[in-house]
Amino acid sequence: MIKDYIVLALRNLRKRGIRSWLTMLGVFLGIAAVVSLISLGQGLREAITGQFSNLAPDLLTFTSAETGFGPPGSTAVHRLTDHDLDLVKSIQGVKRAIPRIIRVVKVEFNNVANFDYIGSLPENQEDVDFIYHTFNVEASEGRLLDAKEYGKVILGDDFKRENQFEKKIKIGDRINIQGKDFEVIGFMKRASTFTINSVVLMSEKDLKDILNIKDEIDLIAIQVQDKDIVEQVAKDIGRKFRKDRNEEEGEEDFSIQTPVQSLESINTILNVINIVVVGIAIISLFIGGIGIANTMFTSVLERRKEIGVMKAIGAKNKDILSIFVTESALLGLVGGIIGAIIGLLLALGVSSIANAAFNDEILKVSISWPLLFASISFSLVIGILSGIIPAYQASRLNPVEALRKWA
Repeated sequence: MIKDYIVLALRNLRKRGIRSWLTMLGVFLGIAAVVSLISLGQGLREAITGQFSNLAPDLLTFTSAETGFGPPGSTAVHRLTDHDLDLVKSIQGVKRAIPRIIRVVKVEFNNVANFDYIGSLPENQEDVDFIYHTFNVEASEGRLLDAKEYGKVILGDDFKRENQFEKKIKIGDRINIQGKDFEVIGFMKRASTFTINSVVLMSEKDLKDILNIKDEIDLIAIQVQDKDIVEQVAKDIGRKFRKDRNEEEGEEDFSIQTPVQSLESINTILNVINIVVVGIAIISLFIGGIGIANTMFTSVLERRKEIGVMKAIGAKNKDILSIFVTESALLGLVGGIIGAIIGLLLALGVSSIANAAFNDEILKVSISWPLLFASISFSLVIGILSGIIPAYQASRLNPVEALRKWA
C-alpha cells in the first residue's frame, strides 16, 4: 500500500513539472545553505585550530597591546624591553622566558622582492631547541640554525616554490634581507601553521642589526614550571606588571595569552557564525515549507473531482490523507537531497577557489554524514508538516459535493 502511495505521488508531482521544482526551490536554498556553510565552517575551524595545535599547554605569550594588524607585538605603542623581560623572569613559577622579535621585512632573490615574516632565534642553544621543539620545527632540506650562528637563515616551506621568486631557492643560495645577504642553510618541514610555512628565521643579533633594533622586544614566550599553574602564573604576571606600570585592572597596555584562551576565543566566534548560518537556513526552510503548503492547497482545489471519484469508488479518508501527505513529504525529501548535493558542490567549489588563490590547502571541506542525514531528515519533516493541513482538508471533502461542483 505504501509503495502505491509513493508511485501515485511521484506521478502527480511529475504532472505538475515546473510547479513542483519551483515549490522545492525554497527547500533547495535552505538545505544547500546549511550543508555548504557548515561544511566550510568545520573546515575553517580545523584550519584555524591547526594553527594552535602545536602550542604547548605550559606556554604563555606576553605582548604589549596592539594598534593594528601585523606580527605579534610589531604594532604595539609601548614596546617591551629588557626590563620587562627581567620582570617576567622574576615571577615565581616561570621556568623560561624567551624574547622574540617578529617583523615583516623585504626579501629579495633573483631580482624579485617580496615582503615576508621574519623571526629571531635566541642566543642560547637551549632556548633555540625549546623554540624548535615547541613549534615542531624540523628541517626538510639542509639543517636548522644553531644559536649564535650569524649570516645564515632557514626558510619556511613556502619558499621552496618556484613562483615565489620566479626561480627555486636552493641550499647554499644567498638571499638579500633588508639590504644584506644571508646564506640559506635549510628549509623547514611543512607545518599545519601557515606562519611557520612562510617565515624566515635568523639569529637575534642579525635581525637587530638589519632593523637597527636596540632595546626592543615584540613578544616574550614564557614556559611555566607546571602546566597546572599556567592560569595562576598568568595572573601573577598581570598583577606584577600592573603594579610596575601603575595601571588599573582592565586598563592594561599588555596582553597575556594562553593557547587555551586563544582556542576558546576562536571557537566562540565560529559557534556564533554557525548559529547565524543555521538561523538563515531555518528561515529559508520556513519559506520553503510555505511554498509546499501553498502548492498542496492548490493541488487540493484542482483535484477535487479526482478526490470525489476516489471516494466514490471506495477510497477512505485515511487513503486520501496518506496520498497528499506522501506528495508533500516527497517534495521535502527530494528538495533536501538535491539541496544537500548542491551544498556539498558549493562547499567544494569555494574550497578549491580559496586553496587555488592562496596556493595552499588552507580550507578543507569537512563532510559530516550526520549533518547530511539530519538536513535531509529535517527537510522531510518540513514537507510532512507543510502538507498535513491541505491533506486533512482533502480527506474531509464530501464526494457528492466535489463531483457535482466539478462535473
